[in-house]
Amino acid sequence: MEIVRLPAFRDNYVFLLVDRSIGDCVVVDPGDSNVVLDYLNRENLTLKAILITHHHFDHVGGNRQLLEHFPTAPVYGSAVDSEKGRIPGQTVSLRVGDRLNICDRTAEILFVPGHTQGHIAYYFPPIQPAENGDLFCGDTLFANGCGRLREGTPVQLFASLQQICRLPDETRIWCAHEYTLKNIQFSLTVNPENEALQARLRRVQTQRQQQEPTIPTVLGLEKQTNPFLRCGDHLLQANLKTTDPLHTFTKLRGKRDLF
Repeated sequence: MEIVRLPAFRDNYVFLLVDRSIGDCVVVDPGDSNVVLDYLNRENLTLKAILITHHHFDHVGGNRQLLEHFPTAPVYGSAVDSEKGRIPGQTVSLRVGDRLNICDRTAEILFVPGHTQGHIAYYFPPIQPAENGDLFCGDTLFANGCGRLREGTPVQLFASLQQICRLPDETRIWCAHEYTLKNIQFSLTVNPENEALQARLRRVQTQRQQQEPTIPTVLGLEKQTNPFLRCGDHLLQANLKTTDPLHTFTKLRGKRDLF
């Protein structure tokens, strides 16, 4: 399975999962149909399915136009969003523990609410032990950050991030926005002593100056530098004047909202 990252809007990413041996592909969170159709036409690929993590327009806005070109493509999304009719063209409702066969790999469905009530993620475990797994997590986890609490609670999003933390450290995180530099700049205001975070800032500054993407990130790096995954760290807690991981997370999210 080849993963193609397509920039969209100002800072979104749309992902294509491609099997070039047969010319098929699956799209994840096509907020912008034009970038998808341009790529499909250029590469002579057929869209076989649409995978949606949550209902926000910058993730589903391209569904209708894509279905005009590929009307038999199923649209997958969470059962919660299906019940509310929030995902255009949705045909398949997914729940935690469901599995999909995509490009000869198996995707496991994780329920990760918090950013929205029905948010799901698609996790592709590695085929071989030495390989990377891949997680398409929409707006739940970002590189050095996490999603805003648009509909859910701190308890929900904190639990969702802890669930992701239990995946292997080698897991590649394909999140849907290029927020990394600003997230690191915020992280340094609450955890300035973190040397791994300082080094990451230097790398990311160079990447962005050269207009290179910072996505995917890797879960192991996030555990070292992302404060939202390090809420049990005593130094971070001391900086925020708390000793409780959930309280630490809640204070972090509030501060990031204002940064």
